[in-house]
Amino acid sequence: MMDAASRFRALHERDGILVMPNPWDAGSAKVLRHLGFEALATGSAPFAATLGRLDGETTRTEAIEHACAIAAASGLPVNADLEKGYGDAPEDVAETVGRAIAAGLAGCSIEDATGRSDEPLFERAHAVERIRAARAAIYETGSDFVLTARCEAYLTGHDAPLKECLARLAEMAEAGADVVYACGMAAADDIAALVQEVPKPVNVIGGTGAEPLSVQALEALGVKRVSLGPRLYQAAMGGLLRAARELKESGTFGFMGDATPTGEVTAMFDDGGTS
Repeated sequence: MMDAASRFRALHERDGILVMPNPWDAGSAKVLRHLGFEALATGSAPFAATLGRLDGETTRTEAIEHACAIAAASGLPVNADLEKGYGDAPEDVAETVGRAIAAGLAGCSIEDATGRSDEPLFERAHAVERIRAARAAIYETGSDFVLTARCEAYLTGHDAPLKECLARLAEMAEAGADVVYACGMAAADDIAALVQEVPKPVNVIGGTGAEPLSVQALEALGVKRVSLGPRLYQAAMGGLLRAARELKESGTFGFMGDATPTGEVTAMFDDGGTS
């Protein structure tokens, strides 16, 4: 039987697009498994929110344990959002990736954002070296662990985000990234350029932009994988806020007309989970 990493890699090597949604806890992971999704991803922002924290306020250990909980609940390969690798140095990234592999995760993403306003992105050569260190850590284990390199130029206000993403992700691909991901990229022409210029599977975050492209449109552009980041969590919070505001402001329960029966949800918890 293939391990989670090998199963995950195989999903990238077959024909067709892979839709990889992001649950935020064991229950939402089981629901997504029930609906037929074949792989899941964690998101740093939704996970932090479950702890009452802001994005970036969780630790490496917490992030890996959270991803493992998602994997245990769903029985599916899980790609962990490991932010910038919980350290600036290549050695920090290598340690983080090594821990994720040892924990049994299928893959992870490493971003090039520093978290600092004065220098939003790591210097390009340093960012590439961080990916090279991650790949070396994977080689040491012999794992099929899938490494995704993220460029955050679109999210950090870069004055030429497309040009920067193309250059950085091409170098990161050469350094050992299995998948490339320009977080925040939304325009069809930009996505097509990334697919054409970088010979690696391209991940796009769905639901981005004023008129988000459909999964079918992304597949037609050559996108291999679609993740959702915080989108499903945002949708769930939208439902919570609408219901709570109705209750607070009018004292009525109209929101129950759109509510999913408890039994329907709990029945999904018995479908394929391993916890």
